Amino acid sequence: MQNIKLNVVNLSNDQNNSRVVIFQKNVAATFEELAVAWKVIQRLGSGDHHPFLFPLTMTVGASDSWGNYTPQLTAYPGQAFQMTLQPSGDVLSFQGPSSGPTQVDLNNNLIQGAINANIYKNGSLLSTKTSVAPGQKATFEFKPTIFIGVASQVVEGQVMNSAILSQINTEISLLGIASADIIMTGGGPGPNSTSFEFNLANVVMA
Repeated sequence: MQNIKLNVVNLSNDQNNSRVVIFQKNVAATFEELAVAWKVIQRLGSGDHHPFLFPLTMTVGASDSWGNYTPQLTAYPGQAFQMTLQPSGDVLSFQGPSSGPTQVDLNNNLIQGAINANIYKNGSLLSTKTSVAPGQKATFEFKPTIFIGVASQVVEGQVMNSAILSQINTEISLLGIASADIIMTGGGPGPNSTSFEFNLANVVMA
């Protein structure tokens, strides 16, 4: 499983040093669940570009109610993991097949204590489900797409509020892509400013 090489190019008229935020949505989640700012690009000047890698693999991790974090385990769609109490403490381990071939499950099989279930890409938090009680599970599923937009006051790795999410509706499919530029246009000062747009260019298929 290789990485997709992406490159955000700022050809916009932005004058505000806006932050470009990139994230994925957990399509297995209920509508109340908010998305995490997976990548935030700051101070991308006009004409500048920002290359980064989008891995096709992901890792799963958990944190418990005592503030402990497990090591991250490589997770593939169709796999389930579990948090159990071992003599050494709470341990995350592979459990078996998940509830669906496109999903990753994390089961809280502890006797007591809620956990936070986390999915990472490139070591950065991609999605989280908090307060998973004993006997419950978190389910994650992602389409091969990213959401990208411009926002202020967004911090990488933190959950975004619904007001920010409602402003970001550009969804870009990465299906079958090996590398591509993401061209940012629009913006600008004054009454003639237009909304920001993001479009793929120089696409190389896998």
